[in-house]
Amino acid sequence: MEQRPLRGGTLRAGAYDAREQRLELTFTDHSVRVFKGVPHEVWQRLLSAPNPGAYFDDRIADEYPSQRGSPRASADARAKLDDLFGGPAAGED
Repeated sequence: MEQRPLRGGTLRAGAYDAREQRLELTFTDHSVRVFKGVPHEVWQRLLSAPNPGAYFDDRIADEYPSQRGSPRASADARAKLDDLFGGPAAGED
């Protein structure tokens, strides 16, 4: 899932998996919430909303089940750094 920047309210970034209908939102406090069963149309509307934070509050926050998540970006970032500098030596991590 590719992270897309979001501006407005407490939102910082979002990512969407269409196959799983999974919406992952990162907030300005760096917390992550994962929402399940979110239609692709809702993701598109969030991206195009004049104020994504207000759209989130009105149309997503209380409409879809969510749980705390951990950003997938950290795993992606680790992989990119390992590609650039080489992974940890055996036994390190």
